[in-house]
Amino acid sequence: MIAYFVAIGIVSLIYALLALGLNLQFGLTRLVNFGIVAFFAIGAYTSALLALAGVPLLISFICATLLAGFAALPIGLLSLRLREDYLAIATLGFSEAVRITIQQEEWLTKGVQGLPGIPKVFASLGTSQADNALFVLLLALTALVAWGTVRLTRSPLGRLLRAIGDDEPALMALGKNPTKFKVQIFMLGAGLAGLAGAFYAHFITFISPEQFLPLVTFYVWMGLIMGGSGTVRGALGGAVLLMIFLEGSRFIKDWIPGVSEVQMASVRLAAVGLALILVTLYRPNGLFSGNSKT
Repeated sequence: MIAYFVAIGIVSLIYALLALGLNLQFGLTRLVNFGIVAFFAIGAYTSALLALAGVPLLISFICATLLAGFAALPIGLLSLRLREDYLAIATLGFSEAVRITIQQEEWLTKGVQGLPGIPKVFASLGTSQADNALFVLLLALTALVAWGTVRLTRSPLGRLLRAIGDDEPALMALGKNPTKFKVQIFMLGAGLAGLAGAFYAHFITFISPEQFLPLVTFYVWMGLIMGGSGTVRGALGGAVLLMIFLEGSRFIKDWIPGVSEVQMASVRLAAVGLALILVTLYRPNGLFSGNSKT
């Protein structure tokens, strides 16, 4: 039972990193990124391939973060020309292009067969202790990223980023050029997604293209919306709440007789969707924003 809760905690912290990255992009600058899973996949495959080639894990994690960040550069440049809805479509298309590329380039990624045998972080400690140590590492890293995000939002740069999200034309009328800041924040958020992907690959120890569907992006968005975009506590609280819904809904089967495992997947999505609708109706700013609709 303890191992189960540790595993849930690890996945929750991975989603927390994804939510913190999205919070920088959307919560501050209103950059609509529907391609989170693409950078998540880039980080996972980069770190996995390098580790399987014998590269030290620290270097593979750094490379995964950097490559995911630089992969976001073209999309970040697109954000200078596209409105929110078109940027959303472009990022969604990019995520599918990355997944299909991973699936087709079998010489490198093994395609749909996936990459097995990815080394675990702290593997020398044994499976149980390795997961415990990974949880502590992820907890410390997430806390560090959250602290850095709070410092960023309270800095002059953070206020500038919020001004970009609130009224970019008015900011430009004041003589400020938001171009480089939008690109930089998009790359930073993508880098965090790549880092989360690296942790995911080395925790699961097996990755395949089917693990990087747009559903992952939907989950991250849902967590941020339920928690409250624009705040660190909203991103963190939303990620934890998301995992509670996803894992807690697994036990709905015990209360609904005659439901098969296949049907249960639809019931879970319906339960999560209903929760999202209720939050949107009654707490449009998020459960952890401190402001309700009323």
